[in-house]
Amino acid sequence: MKYYLIRVYGRVQRVGFRYFTERLALKYQIKGTVRNIEDYVEVHAQGDDASLESFTQAVINGASPASRVETYTIDELEINEQYHNFRAIS
Repeated sequence: MKYYLIRVYGRVQRVGFRYFTERLALKYQIKGTVRNIEDYVEVHAQGDDASLESFTQAVINGASPASRVETYTIDELEINEQYHNFRAIS
């Protein structure tokens, strides 16, 4: 089990990016959250190694058809909180 904090910059707000990310999380069985933060989208994601890697690649390759990812950061964090589902936070 891994826990990533992913920050995605570019055209990722007001284009359905959070909700597309939420659907990807369901597909890959990822738990966590996604939310808009000023000029980027923040994703907290927990899952098994293979699923988390696949999910991360799908997100950074432009999860939403209308989005354009310009850059991103991925930090692996220590698991100190267990998520039970994945949800978009307003």
